[in-house]
Amino acid sequence: MHVHLVFVTKFRHKVFTDRHLTRMEEIMRDVCRDFEAELIEFNGDNNHVHLLVNFPPKIAVTRLVNSLKGVSSRRLRQEFPDLVRHYYRANKLWSGSYFAGSAGGAPLNVVHQYIEQQNRPG
Repeated sequence: MHVHLVFVTKFRHKVFTDRHLTRMEEIMRDVCRDFEAELIEFNGDNNHVHLLVNFPPKIAVTRLVNSLKGVSSRRLRQEFPDLVRHYYRANKLWSGSYFAGSAGGAPLNVVHQYIEQQNRPG
């Protein structure tokens, strides 16, 4: 199964630079691996990220999302002290909501290309 995920920062604050996103991609790849899933594509901007994930049907999307958001928030906070000021209310980096869309309707290469072409901050 493939899912297109979008996570936004709390209050849509502009938080990320390229170095944050590069490290976040590594972290999210590791989390996906732990779930026997594969991060096919990752990109983002200063206040959101897009992921295309191939995951086994035995995994609930909510469990995968909670782990991706929780682990990335915790590790980024530890590794980038400059981000701490962006952790609002209960030390949360991410908004409580997220977008999850099955990627079965559009050809995967179209979703892959869409995520690949997101404008990444310098």
